Order: sequence, then C-alpha cells, then structure tokens
Amino acid sequence: MKKELLSGNEAIARGLYEAGVRFASAYPGTPSTEILENYARYDQVYAEWAPNEKVAVEVAIGAALGGIRAVAVMKHVGVNVAADPVFTVSYTGIEGALVIITADDPSMHSSQNEQDNRNYAKFAKIPMLEPADPQEAKEYIKLAFELSEKFDTPVFLRSTTRVSHSKSVVSLDEPLLPADKPSLATNAEKYVMVPINARTRRVEVEKRQQILKEFVETFPENKMELNSTEVGIITAGMPYNYAKDVFPDYSYLKLGMVYPLPERMIREFASKVKKIYVVEELDPYLEEQIKAMGIEVTGKDIFPYTNEFDPGIIQKAILSDLQGIESPYKAPLAVRPPNLCPGCPHRSLFYALKKSKAYVHGDIGCYTLSYLKPLEGLHSCICMGASIGMAHGMSKALGETGKGKVVGVIGDSTFLHSGITPLLNMAYNQSDALIIILDNSTTAMTGMQEHPGTGYTLMGKEAKKVNLKSLVSALGIENIRIIDPNDLTATREAIKAELASDGPSVIIAERPCVLFKRSHLKPESPVKVDSEKCEGCKSCLDLNCPPISWKEGVTKKGSKRKGIAVIDETLCNGCGLCVQVCKFKAIS
Repeated sequence: MKKELLSGNEAIARGLYEAGVRFASAYPGTPSTEILENYARYDQVYAEWAPNEKVAVEVAIGAALGGIRAVAVMKHVGVNVAADPVFTVSYTGIEGALVIITADDPSMHSSQNEQDNRNYAKFAKIPMLEPADPQEAKEYIKLAFELSEKFDTPVFLRSTTRVSHSKSVVSLDEPLLPADKPSLATNAEKYVMVPINARTRRVEVEKRQQILKEFVETFPENKMELNSTEVGIITAGMPYNYAKDVFPDYSYLKLGMVYPLPERMIREFASKVKKIYVVEELDPYLEEQIKAMGIEVTGKDIFPYTNEFDPGIIQKAILSDLQGIESPYKAPLAVRPPNLCPGCPHRSLFYALKKSKAYVHGDIGCYTLSYLKPLEGLHSCICMGASIGMAHGMSKALGETGKGKVVGVIGDSTFLHSGITPLLNMAYNQSDALIIILDNSTTAMTGMQEHPGTGYTLMGKEAKKVNLKSLVSALGIENIRIIDPNDLTATREAIKAELASDGPSVIIAERPCVLFKRSHLKPESPVKVDSEKCEGCKSCLDLNCPPISWKEGVTKKGSKRKGIAVIDETLCNGCGLCVQVCKFKAIS
C-alpha cells in the first residue's frame, strides 16, 4: 500500500479523488483553501472557484441533482453565507450525493470569529463527520458520500485548522471510477420547495433523523476504548489526539460522527467509568447533549470556551480537577504580530487614508492588518462585503455632518464575493460615502487564488475577466476613478477630491500584489538611506514596512537627531513609498 506524508487538506483532496468525486466548487478561505487546490491537480476532475460560498453550494446542489457526487468546500464563516441553500437542501435530499466541507478555525488564526459549526449540523438536521487526523480525513470524506447516497441527505464534514494543516503519514487507495449516473430525471414534489411540498419534506427530515439515530449506534467510526475505569473521556476530532497524548491510560469514547450522537453507546460508556470528562474545543456542543441525556459529565466547568486546545491545556484542567496538580507544560512563546509584505500596494493607500482623517470601514483581506499601529488606517471590520453597507449606513446616519468623512474599503475578490449588492444599494439610495476597491489582481490573503476578475479559472484556463470600472458604472455609480496606490501624491489627491464630491463615489486602486504570479511589475532595486541626510524624523517608520528599522545612537553635528532609519536591502523590493514620504530626501 502506497503511503504519503499529507496534510489534512491534501488528504481530503485525495479522499475526494478516491471516492470517485469529479465535481467540486469552493470559495477560498483559510484553513480550507488547499483542499480544492490539491483536488484540481488530479486527472479527470472538475473544480472551480465560485464567487462566494452560497454560489458554491448551489452549483454543487445542481451537480448532485444531476445524479453525480459533488462537494462544496468553505471555511466556517462561509457556511453563514451559504446557509440559505444549506437549510433547504436538508429538506429536499439529493439525487446523487452532496458533501459540504466546513473548515473551522479555533483561535481565529485567520478569521473574524471562531464559531463552532457543529451547531449547523444540529440546526439544519444534517449528519456531520469529524476526523481527528489526515488519515481519518481521507477516509471520512469517502464515508460522507456513502452516507449521502444511503440516506438521501447532504452530509457535513467538519475539519479544524489543526487537522487541516498538520501532516501525518496517510495510506493511499486506488481511486474508484466515478459512480455517477448523470440524469435529468425530474421530481417536482421533492425538489420544488413551495409550502405544500416543503411541509411534506419536513416530515421526511424527521423520519430520516430517526433512521440516522439508529444507524449511528453501530457506525464503526464511533469507537469505545476501555482502559482505566476511573476516568473516561468523550471527545472528537483533534482534541482526541491531545488527550490521548497526556492520558494514554484513560478510557475513551471517540466520536467520528458528531451529529446525530449515539445515545445508547454514550450511556454504555458512562456505565463503565466512574468519572467522565467531555473534551471539546469551543462550544459545549457534546456536553450539553450528553447532560440532556441525564448523564453527569465535566466539561466547560474546567475547560476554556475559547481558542484551540493543546495537550497542556487538557492536562492542566484534568489534573487540577482531580488532584489540584499543575501541568508541567510551559507557557506558549510570545506571538509576533502579522504585517503587510514589503512593497504591498495597500500600505500607501492606508497611509493616505490615515492622513485624510476619514472614518474607514474595513473588510476581510490582507488590508485588514492596516488597522494596527502605526498605520491605523481603518476603524471597523465585520465580515466579507460589510464595509460598503456599513459606510452607506454611517453616511446616512451622520447626514451633512458626515459628508466627506466616511470611507469603505474592499478587495477585488471580496467585492465580487459580496460587495456588488451593497454597492448597488448605495447607488440606489445615494449616500456621500467613498468606496475604494483594492484591486491587486488576485485573492491574496488565502494564497493567490483566481477569481472572476483575474481572467483565469482554478483549472488554469483563460476566462472572461470582469471589468471592475464597467461593473461599478452599471450599478449606477457615476464618480469613478482609477489610481495607482503607490503614487502617494495622486492617491491623496484622489481621496480628497472624492470625499468632497456629491453622491457615492468609487476609487479603484489598481496594482498587483507583490507576490502575484503573473505580475508584469518587476521588483526595483532596493532603496538606501543616506546617513548624512537623515534627520531622524521617523516619518518612514510610520509606514510599518518590514525592511525599515531604527538605529539608536547615531548622532550628527548640528542636528537634533538621536538615531537614523536603516533599510534591510535583502527585504526591500524597491516600491519607493518611503522615498515619497521622506521630506529630507534621505532615501533614494
């Protein structure tokens, strides 16, 4: 049997291929992105980036109704965007097979919240599997399709950041030939969700629930490991590995299916151990359901509600509860704050916005980092696409007092994901806010993925490229201008002019990401500081550009300076922003 070292995401992609899945749609979002990137490399498959997660689920539903196995992939907050079709496809069931992958992000490594999407399974009445490592991730995705076909239901597969990105040895199997049976068979009573049909299908959902509750009792991936009868741990996913690492001699009930739960198996396990801990990250999802069964367990009384677990957190909590003993694990290392890349075109834009004194509504993307000191260029960030609606709302709330003071910023991929509709609303209802589309020609934050504005598909084929200016104009915006954000003077003048204009306006800041694979812009020579001209004003430090640092103690006769700016030439790509900022012309 062939074996490879794979991450959880790579293993899921392999599992899709082995399961004979030939259709996949997704919107990139960490920690899920690599699933489709790896899946698309296999032969005889079709994969696409959708404009957003709702579209990804809808096209996957369409493919599945055509009789094939289909998958939609997204990070946890993407399920919020896709919730409308997700809840209804639970009613209709599916013709072929449909799996929805949600990659949750405990500790919010790259997210605006850390919601626990196990709740979606219970809420939508959709079965959910949760793997604990890459090998299980590969196998569980295949099981998910089998369950979808067997029970006429969509199925969730939930991963988390640590499962998605950690690597282990995975045994590979030969891929199945597609089990698809493409069909245009119609069944309006099942798939047209007008009230009379939906009421009938609602009853079918409950019938399916009862069948699933019986099935889950013998589901082989729910495993009871009986060792010491003093302590038992009920857990699922990555926390199983952490607990097993520090308490190998305890008994375990490891759940592979986290919805619905195997009540009889849980009761049996509880009868065999004296004390039970429920070890789960984020919400007390398992704990609450087990307590509702009348079983006494210890969970969030001692475990944190927030952030990822690790072996030390679990060990400390349980030892403190049992014996009052502190864990020997050391505290984590200090974190290093993230930063925009050297030469990032967002840096100059937000430097200019800070100088404008406007209130800036941010959005989801690399540019969100510009809220940090010293740039401090944006003041809010809620979710993808929200910046435009929030800027419009604030403009209306402030009226004339807010004129010339409200800005919304949004990336090109995010604009196409969920910014078009709020911009249409802005044009329709006329506010004085300024919207700036940061067009860096890619979906940069998640690793340079394509989108409808790049001119290429996930499969590498050339595609129709959205013209953002034409699109914005078609939505009803009349004041539109295009700038190069690295031209600081022109950028500041454009912002000033559009803030003073009447009605909604849009600036499109066009410059490719410095890491962009197809950029026609070649890196310039690194810039240098003339130590004789530098007056130590520290204006260049306000850019927060990684190559620029400060060297104390370098004085100059006749000057008040106490040090000089220093530029690391190995990091600098010569964007020239600091040259424009330095009023003493000390950088060249």
